[in-house]
Amino acid sequence: MSQLSKHFSLAELTHTDHREFDNTPNEAELENLKRLAQFLEEVKALLGGRPVMVNSAFRSKLVNDAVGSRDTSQHRLGTAVDIRVPELTPDQVVQTIIASGLAYDQIIREFDRWTHISIPNTPEAAPRRQALIIDKSGTRPYA
Repeated sequence: MSQLSKHFSLAELTHTDHREFDNTPNEAELENLKRLAQFLEEVKALLGGRPVMVNSAFRSKLVNDAVGSRDTSQHRLGTAVDIRVPELTPDQVVQTIIASGLAYDQIIREFDRWTHISIPNTPEAAPRRQALIIDKSGTRPYA
């Protein structure tokens, strides 16, 4: 198993239930996944070392299409991850990360079930620090 960081592996960040599709990142996507894994280490430390459970990170075009996501999803680039943290609600995770000053690009409380976090698509890009809520009522700013 190829480790991208101390606690996060390539297998974990490319796992998909759609095993019929190849979900192997190219070189650029792999570099992004390495940056994402390092960012997740910061998130893990911020959350007191709690387990950070990855629901979904990198998605090839076929996997992304199969889950009904847009081609513009940062998951396609390897710069986004959906996580759950046992003992914390998605709202607590979002609030902690926003308050921390971590250089996130986007953070989304999704359906009150998981937290989507992304980093800038390129190392030199400035993080947008966009915070949103997505649920059955639609998409709106996190307030």
